[in-house]
Amino acid sequence: MPHVSPREEALREITARLGRENVLVHPADRLVYECDGYTLVKCMPQAVVFPRSTRDVQQVVRICREYRVPLVARGAGTGLAGGATPTDEAIVVSLARMNRILAVDLVNRRIRVEAGVINLELSQHLAGTGYQFAPDPSSQVACTLGGNIATNAGGPHTLKYGVTVNHVLGLECVTGEGEVLELEPRSDPGDLDWIGVLTGSEGTLAIVTSAWLKLIPAYREFITLRGTFSRIEDACRAVSRIIGAGITPAAMELMDQGILQAVEEAFHFGFPTDVEAVLIVELDGVGPAIAAQAEQVATFCRECGAREVLSASDAAERARLWQCRKSAVGAVGRLSPAYFIQDGVVPRTKLPEVATRVKEIARRWNVRVVNVAHAGDGNIHPIFLYDPKNPAEVERTVSASHEILAACIHLGGSITAEHGVGLEKRDFMERLYPPEVLEAMRALKRVFDPDAILSPGKVIPSNGEEHSAVAKGENNA
Repeated sequence: MPHVSPREEALREITARLGRENVLVHPADRLVYECDGYTLVKCMPQAVVFPRSTRDVQQVVRICREYRVPLVARGAGTGLAGGATPTDEAIVVSLARMNRILAVDLVNRRIRVEAGVINLELSQHLAGTGYQFAPDPSSQVACTLGGNIATNAGGPHTLKYGVTVNHVLGLECVTGEGEVLELEPRSDPGDLDWIGVLTGSEGTLAIVTSAWLKLIPAYREFITLRGTFSRIEDACRAVSRIIGAGITPAAMELMDQGILQAVEEAFHFGFPTDVEAVLIVELDGVGPAIAAQAEQVATFCRECGAREVLSASDAAERARLWQCRKSAVGAVGRLSPAYFIQDGVVPRTKLPEVATRVKEIARRWNVRVVNVAHAGDGNIHPIFLYDPKNPAEVERTVSASHEILAACIHLGGSITAEHGVGLEKRDFMERLYPPEVLEAMRALKRVFDPDAILSPGKVIPSNGEEHSAVAKGENNA
């Protein structure tokens, strides 16, 4: 009788439960799931499965746990830290077909969605209701709300309104034990904050299948300013001046010269390309109040060296400004055959210093870097341009990226603000946290995922336990 591995046996059972139409096994079909937006690490999954309900997810997890087969949850694959990369030939669990809006409760300002709903589709669904879901990642047109929850995603307008965890009221998820955990929206202040624990855990504790999300009033009055600066450090100083004056814009975004040139080549928005940085500042609220703030913002920008400060004249011009910002990363494809995006964060007062360090590090390692930033949050996104066919260039690029993360830590910041840790930054966790804190994280993972089958090797540096737990499945064949 031919030998059947635990993975093969698990896949047979999953296929029998979900149906062959919901399972991909052909190499050509699996190839596109070998990584997410972090393309420096790739691994072909054993299979890709498409559950259509929480019950389906539960069955998949229970089968994988029985056979000690690792699995990785995936939304749209727009993650940028390797969180959806299927290490250890894991089975990928795609939530893409769980894409229904389940309930709309405007009276209580909340909405329930499945994990596979696209962020932008939610915004379109709410159009005209007077309400909005605030987190708006730059990948909004493609990213899923389950993925936003997994990484605690941010976006331009979270400066004022907060990141994803600030807008999650309830969760339904499946733990690594195959148990369905339902955290209903509640207001009891004595409850433990399990939503805070699970949001941002990157699929290492549980797979989110649906969520209750908070809705906030959608403002109809905006003033959107564009300041141009000859030095990126001056634009960063303007950010600190604005926040220090007690003004909290809805968004404050920075783009450097390299990004501006790429966007102009691609879309011809009419942005200046002879400046080192552009700062977009958006204010929302009541007309007279934001008009006064806009005057202050313009003054601070000029005092910090802005060459000019312009205000969007109408909704169409405002839309073009934001299209420019949200098209920035996609436009980078015109500059390089490959790129990856870093996600460090520093105190706002350290933005000028970290901007200078990024330039110095790129020069010293002879790598190409262009920059966008959620500047109001101190969240920098250096984009590294490289040729994947040039191993020496790849090595220099990774080294420069790591040095920038180390600089963020040195300046009192962190290694991620919204992209997550994933594979890319896992080893930096030991620089951020002492051993006892990392062990507490491992202990928490054991509570939710005792056999370490969910996203093994992600987020927390391994002490050997999780790999040995998965390996038992191969040894039991």
